[in-house]
Amino acid sequence: MTPATASDTRFGHPKGLFYLFFAELWERFSFYGMKALLILYMTKQLLFSDDMSIGIFAAYMSLVYVTPVLGGIIADHYIGYRKAIFLGGIMMALGHFFLTIELPIFFYGSLALIIVGNGFFKPNISTFVGALYKEEDKRRDSGFTIFYMGINIGGAIAPLLCAWFAEVYGWHYGFMLAGLGMLAGLFYFYRGTNKEVFQNKGKVPSQEVYDTKWLGLNKGQLVTIGAFLAVPVFAIIVKYNQYEHYIVWIATIAITAMMIYIYRSVGAIARKRLLVTAYFTILMSLFWAIFEQAGSSLTLFADRNINLVGLNAAQTNSINSGFIILLAIPFSWLWTVLIKKNKNPNSAIKAGLGLFLLGLGFIVFAMSANGVDAFAKTPMWYLFVGYFILTVGELCISPIGLSKMTELSPKKYLAFIMGVFFSASFYGHFFAGKIAKLTTVSDEENMFASGIFGSITEVITGLTADFSGPNQVAFEQLYQYVSVYAVFGVLTAFIGLIVIMISPFIKKLMSGVH
Repeated sequence: MTPATASDTRFGHPKGLFYLFFAELWERFSFYGMKALLILYMTKQLLFSDDMSIGIFAAYMSLVYVTPVLGGIIADHYIGYRKAIFLGGIMMALGHFFLTIELPIFFYGSLALIIVGNGFFKPNISTFVGALYKEEDKRRDSGFTIFYMGINIGGAIAPLLCAWFAEVYGWHYGFMLAGLGMLAGLFYFYRGTNKEVFQNKGKVPSQEVYDTKWLGLNKGQLVTIGAFLAVPVFAIIVKYNQYEHYIVWIATIAITAMMIYIYRSVGAIARKRLLVTAYFTILMSLFWAIFEQAGSSLTLFADRNINLVGLNAAQTNSINSGFIILLAIPFSWLWTVLIKKNKNPNSAIKAGLGLFLLGLGFIVFAMSANGVDAFAKTPMWYLFVGYFILTVGELCISPIGLSKMTELSPKKYLAFIMGVFFSASFYGHFFAGKIAKLTTVSDEENMFASGIFGSITEVITGLTADFSGPNQVAFEQLYQYVSVYAVFGVLTAFIGLIVIMISPFIKKLMSGVH
């Protein structure tokens, strides 16, 4: 790789970073715009129950992050990053547009199109960012933080605009706007390839292998056909999400087998680093299991139990991304300054900080019950404070984790390991659905109402499960939400402290990677 010249860089980073920045911005606009509407669309428009809606939402969101494992392998061996990104983007755009048709086959088919499309798009554009930097380039963490800001600009704007369109003109216009965002992302990526800002990166890994034909079709054509044939399979899985745990077991066995194969085929240092990639993936799975209450139970909590001012429930999904926009550049600058002063915490410590702050953020959500009014509504400022704290935690763990995957992974299996890292969101969303279902009111006794969990809830929220009086149903629902947030917040913060304590051991396994 030849050294970058001044004309190849912008603001001290490779010029290609900023084309990927805008491509990912618009892709995330489409994804988060649709995500903000989905749980409310199901409960309010399709009139699904909370339990059914949360099940579909969790299955959709988890599968969106397991397909990147396959998409990474296919890009690594057959079609390259560029073709994978284009194929994934087209499928995702179709998925958003088909959501405008209110028929069950289109509803589940649309979710499946986005699931498969994201599998091709997501891991490969992130891997592309890593490919822009040399292995020891100290700008890498800063570059990924900038890229992460692009993700969250899209994530901040999308709920505001798509939710406004949905409220004023109808749900389908909100989904259509999300689809247009995906097309904008594809256009910007295409523009970058035309200007050759990516040089020779991301092309087909072996033209000879790509051109090899089966039944008269080359690898690219076979992959495209296979991708669309997979759509009805994923649609069925989303519809019958109560059986998704079988997919979790199959995915776990497959990923574990592949990781063992890679472990046996690399050298001693690479083996240690590979163990760290698995460790970070497990930590991120825990992080997303708690964090991703944001799209499901926290959205319903905002709709039912928060005195919203200036935003509707769907639009509260933009709060997290808005804070990231404000904080991403300062954090990027902070890591750079700390590097110069030789005081930059290693990635293992940052992961622990991320988990601790995530737990603290949910404790704040639970504390909102201390300000509850007679209608079981809580003050909105708690929502902003909680999101601010967990956003700081996210910036400590998620973009840094992305950066470390590109450094710790064996180069031959880079896109696959990136896909494994994204599988943390698959596991996270699967368990997030289980946690969110704990917030639904049922005839069964609340498992957080007694014992140590009940004590934790009472100390943090000031509420007990035996409330009686006016608006009792609303208070029962409030207790379900805040008891879950209080208990899981405390557990997550405690695990974060443990991660910080064992960070010196993890640092040794990283073998020189900071």
